[in-house]
Formats: sequence, C-alpha cells, structure tokens
Amino acid sequence: MKIFSGTSNPPLASAIAASIGVELGKSTVSSFPDGETFVKIEENVRGEDVFVVQSTSPPTNHHLMEMFIMMDALRRASASRITAVLPFYGYARQDRKDQPRVPITAKLVANLLVAAGANRILTMDLHAQQIQGFFDIPVDHLYAAPVMYDYLKRKTLDELVVVSPDVGGLKMAHAYSQVLNGGLAIVAKRRKSAAEVESMAVIGEIRGKNVLMVDDLTETAGTLTNAATLLRKKGAKKVYACVSHAILNDLGVERLRKSKIDELITTDTVLRPAIDGVKITTLSVAGLLGEAIKRIHSNSSVTSLFEFKGGRTS
Repeated sequence: MKIFSGTSNPPLASAIAASIGVELGKSTVSSFPDGETFVKIEENVRGEDVFVVQSTSPPTNHHLMEMFIMMDALRRASASRITAVLPFYGYARQDRKDQPRVPITAKLVANLLVAAGANRILTMDLHAQQIQGFFDIPVDHLYAAPVMYDYLKRKTLDELVVVSPDVGGLKMAHAYSQVLNGGLAIVAKRRKSAAEVESMAVIGEIRGKNVLMVDDLTETAGTLTNAATLLRKKGAKKVYACVSHAILNDLGVERLRKSKIDELITTDTVLRPAIDGVKITTLSVAGLLGEAIKRIHSNSSVTSLFEFKGGRTS
C-alpha cells in the first residue's frame, strides 16, 4: 500500500500516513512556466494498492486537474488499484438541474475521476448523498460525525437543541440530536444569491437552550450567521456551529467575526490559514480516513466507522 498527496492538503495526508504507520509516497508536483501542472512519481508503484489524497478546495480547478494528472501518472506506472481519497468533494452543490441550461457538474467530475484512472472513491460528508450514484465504481462515504460527537460529548452541553440551518440538512441534524440526546429545530430560509440568504423563521422550541447548528459546508457563512442572529433573537443561550467543511473566504471570515456564533467546530478536510477574531476548533479526521484506507486495503468492512452508540450517523 502506498499513499500519495497532492498539494491541496499535505498536513492531512501526512497525518493519515502517520496514523497508519506508513511513509507518504514520494512525488514531485510542479508547474511549467505557462501554468501547466507536471507530476512525477518518484518511486516504484507497479502492482501496488495506491491512495491519492487530494481535497478539491480552492483553487478548485487547479487541485482537480492536479489529481487527474497524478492518477494518470500512477495508472501508466502500472499501479494495480488507485483509490481517489477526496476528504472534500468539490462541485457537489451542482448535483441536479434546478434551472434551465445548467450543467450537472458533480456528475462531470465523477466521470473525469474515473477517466483519469480512479478504481475506487473514498470521500467524506458529501453535500448530497445521491452523488454516490453518479459513479459506477465503489464509493466509500464516511461521516465526520463520530469525531464531532467525541468532542461535543466532552463539552457536556446541557439543554441542547440541534438546529438545521436549512431544510436540506434536517436529516443530519436529526442524527446529531439522537446521538446527543437533544431537541430538534429548523430555520426556514430564502436564498437571494450564492452569497446571500435571508433567515425567516424558527420551527421548534429554542428559548433558553444551548443551540448546535449542523451543516456539511460553509463558504460565505451567510446561512450560519443569519440563522445565529435569528436564534439569538428567539432566546437561544449559546450558539455553536458544527460544519464538516469550512472553506471560508474573506466574506465568510468577516461575517463570522461579527456573528452571534460562540464557537465554530470544523475538521481539517480542507487546509485553512489561521484566522484571528473567530473561535474556530479544528478536529482532525486523519485517524478516521486512515482507518478506512487500512480497511479498504485489507478488504474489511468500512461500515462500522460510522456506527456508534447503537445508531448510525445517517
């Protein structure tokens, strides 16, 4: 077994390799003067079971192309099996035609991954679970929830209500509420644009309670910060946000600095610079991904990685 890393998140790839007890594979990733990516695998991979770790975080297109090129190099070097490990699967929000003449880019990325040489996919907290069906190869879909749950259990939050900041995240919120023995509520919202949302009403009882908002992804933090403002107005004591992939841009950071969110709990699926003025707790999913890689390599069951306390996370 060999693990290689692209340039999107080398610290996570190193932590995954360390958790398994193997060294990260040697490769050179550089650019030609015109910006084209060049990859060279610096060790023998003939007949090996190879895992390529690459999140499709910004710059998304660059990191995707780098992954395709890396897998092509491995395939041509006669690797026996190539597993694309995408801690964060980009373009997942474009998973259906919700208006005329738009692409289904999540499916396009799935096709490109297979065309580049992927024999298997390992990913975490997809924005839409049906994306697994876009592939005709095996997909192992992990959840960050067990890692989040361990941390939240240590915080011992009393009078907890788990809130979904939109209708789409209700299933995830329900799973968290069951595991944490909390109540359940939902924020109704209306999206004005890709960067702007309007929170309108809270369905559920949250007055005098500690609130935990759960979501899979935040970029501009519009949904979370608007929901937090509304929850505080409705009498919430403390507001926590639990997000698997925090791909924060400048607008998102600025909104979080001014927001009513007491703590943002996220994971290291995407590389993020240190941010001042925002209480962010970053939990590592390296152990979870490392265990999944070990089990895939040994043809063992991956299911138990998202079963805990007698119930699944979804």
